[in-house]
Amino acid sequence: MADSRGNRTGALAGNLPELSVSELSAQVKRTVETSFDRVRVRGEVSRPAFASSGHVYLTLKDDRAVLDAVCWRSQVPRLSVRPEDGMEVICTGRLTTYAGRSKYQLILEAMEVAGEGALLRMLEERRRRLAAEGLFDEERKRPLPFLPERIGVVTSPTGAVIQDILHRLQDRFPVRVLVWPVRVQGDGASGEVARAVRGFNALDGRGAVPRPDLLIVARGGGSLEDLWSFNEEEVVRAVAASRIPVISAIGHETDTTLIDFAADLRAPTPTAAAERAVPVRTELLVRVTETGSRLLRAAARMTEHAGTRVEGLGRGLGDPALMIEARAQAVDLADHRLSGAIGRELEHRAGEVVRHAGRLVDPRSHLVGVAERLAALENRLHAAAHRAVQLCRLQSDHAGDRLGARWVTGQVEQGHARLAHAATGLGSVLDRTLERAGSRLDALARLLDAASFECVLDRGFAVVRDTGGTPVAGLGGLRHGQEVRVQFRDGEAGAVISSLEERPGRSS
Repeated sequence: MADSRGNRTGALAGNLPELSVSELSAQVKRTVETSFDRVRVRGEVSRPAFASSGHVYLTLKDDRAVLDAVCWRSQVPRLSVRPEDGMEVICTGRLTTYAGRSKYQLILEAMEVAGEGALLRMLEERRRRLAAEGLFDEERKRPLPFLPERIGVVTSPTGAVIQDILHRLQDRFPVRVLVWPVRVQGDGASGEVARAVRGFNALDGRGAVPRPDLLIVARGGGSLEDLWSFNEEEVVRAVAASRIPVISAIGHETDTTLIDFAADLRAPTPTAAAERAVPVRTELLVRVTETGSRLLRAAARMTEHAGTRVEGLGRGLGDPALMIEARAQAVDLADHRLSGAIGRELEHRAGEVVRHAGRLVDPRSHLVGVAERLAALENRLHAAAHRAVQLCRLQSDHAGDRLGARWVTGQVEQGHARLAHAATGLGSVLDRTLERAGSRLDALARLLDAASFECVLDRGFAVVRDTGGTPVAGLGGLRHGQEVRVQFRDGEAGAVISSLEERPGRSS
């Protein structure tokens, strides 16, 4: 039997072709790809991994089996949803094998959420996670501009939504509209919407395209799957990070997407978004007209009230002309009194100078008298010295004492020395006395010049004297037709009094 089994085994082996591992793997790969070139698989996403190369690796599983899947980088932007752990999805693709690990895997071409209930659960979980980050906080909301000059619209360029927005803006308040065309449904729609919002924010206003003051992200109604692009995290974050205020207008009034929570204002419809964006021009004109009329009436009332108040205050004031005349008369009287006071003060000062000048002694005469007194004193001193010498000589002759004669001679010489020293000191005292007298004389001369009426004449005044040379101090010393002499700084002139006019208050 062994031989018979061995012969049978050898016969079977001889009928099978011998294959290498690579050849067998290639045949398996062709068989799998031919039999399963297009499949739809439903399962739960497990352990999604986003490689740095851009590929996405994940596992689909149910309660009894698992299936590896991969989505190449070029196909990832076309996926309608972003795979997340625990998400139930329906994937479309083709099966292939990976010979390096003797395994088969699904090459993903499309992915959609399996059922509306799963979508809602995923939507609610995403809403809670983004809300926890603070993207939906009311403190982040910015006020809309009252009257934007430019409005940026992110929507499809071919749908009815853009036409509704343009028509409504034209009816209410025509402004410049910048449209950033995007797909609002299907693969890659969320990425285009997010790039459009970021692109409007990147404008600096210095280029050919100005920066809008307000953004409207709009789309018409549809199912939950149709509106799913506006629930994607990329779009929500782009709207929340926008520095330009954003109005979301997705679907109808009952439709709600996640960007409604991130936007600064949610409008129930695209038409309502246009109404919220701008006021009604005619209503503004009416308000401006009414406000202008009220302003004019208020200004008229204020002017009338101010005029009445000024008129009332004016009645309490005197006539300005009379007040000025009274003040002018008071100034004239003060000037007249001041002129008289100056004249009297000058006369008083001149009298003081004359009185002091009369008491002064001529310095030359004083010096001559002092010199004469000094000469007399010197003569007397010489005579006394001569008598003393004679007396000493007589005493010396009688006594015959030479020593006494020498002593007397020494005393005489000392007396002569003291006399010379006294003469020198007297000369110094005399010089200092003369110097002080000269300084005092110079000061009195300057005082005399300052108080002299001739200095007053240098300032433009004149002195009136009668024919006898007596100064005339007032009108009391004059009569009509009297001849007088008028002394100026550089000479005198004759004059005849033709009229006399006395000023009030100057009789003194």
